[in-house]
Amino acid sequence: MAFSTLLTSSLRPALAAVHWAVRRQCRGLSTPQAAEPSFNLGGIFPPLATPFSPTQEVDYAQLEGNLRRYASIPFRGLVVLGSNGEYPYLASHERVEVVSCVRRALPRDRLLLAGSGCESTQATIELTVSMAEAGADVALVVTPCYYRGAMTTAALIHHYTEVGDASPIPVVLYSVPANTGLDLPMEAVITLAQHPNIIGIKDSGGDITRMGLMVHKTRQEDFQVLAGSASFLLASYAVGASGGVCALANVLGDPLCQLDHLCRKGQWQEARDLQHRLIEPNMAVTRRFGIPGLKKAMEWFGYYGGPCRAPLAPLSPAQVEELRSTFSANGWL
Repeated sequence: MAFSTLLTSSLRPALAAVHWAVRRQCRGLSTPQAAEPSFNLGGIFPPLATPFSPTQEVDYAQLEGNLRRYASIPFRGLVVLGSNGEYPYLASHERVEVVSCVRRALPRDRLLLAGSGCESTQATIELTVSMAEAGADVALVVTPCYYRGAMTTAALIHHYTEVGDASPIPVVLYSVPANTGLDLPMEAVITLAQHPNIIGIKDSGGDITRMGLMVHKTRQEDFQVLAGSASFLLASYAVGASGGVCALANVLGDPLCQLDHLCRKGQWQEARDLQHRLIEPNMAVTRRFGIPGLKKAMEWFGYYGGPCRAPLAPLSPAQVEELRSTFSANGWL
């Protein structure tokens, strides 16, 4: 290891500690219940699909093309390398290059959240630092889950605390039990919300009672709750969520931003009507047909979807027809 690299690695925890000590002092100047969050996550974030060529290489030209089309939609920002980005199927160098590509195309007033969760704490820290260097504003860190039985509340608190301490950018927790088989325990969320560099959670579990309790129990912290699905976005806002990271926003970005707007304005009847029309399409591109369904639907709305990486398989003709019927029945096609 080069001396400069070793020196940077050894100094990083100390520098991070100074940085977040200053932030703690700044936070202490305001009243917790009345203060605006220091890092506003309010709004809609599409978790970008990663485009691949017919030979299953990352297609950066198509990624840039999708980003140009998304530029006209009032998203709060973008999520790169989430579950819908086929994050587990990308090599480390591809992950970093995808973030760099998106950062170059993304206006500075839009946030870039990048997935950096790995199975070990050390690997997570290293990738988080790389994501920050590539231009990410926030690290989205999924729960480690391979040794699920050993992922106790104490183990997860220790993991995320170490990541939060070492990360040069703010951290958002990511709980996605459908993929990991692990719900980040409420006790862990409440404890981690007190960390000055952990600013929120993306919760994809769909338990509105749990989300409301998170908002309530962390209300005096600089901590925000993001809904992880368009299917329960309105309900999440009703219990105090700040925004949403929604796969369907890759396809129906404008309607989801409109739903966000209606909820913030308190126009609940209009919001309810719109939410109802989004539930079935969202279920189709997530739980029912997954990423292959999401990418197929993107193509109908002017975006590049393209193939998934193996072993994810394309939809059958019958599945494509069912997917199209779902969007048509709800007035989107």
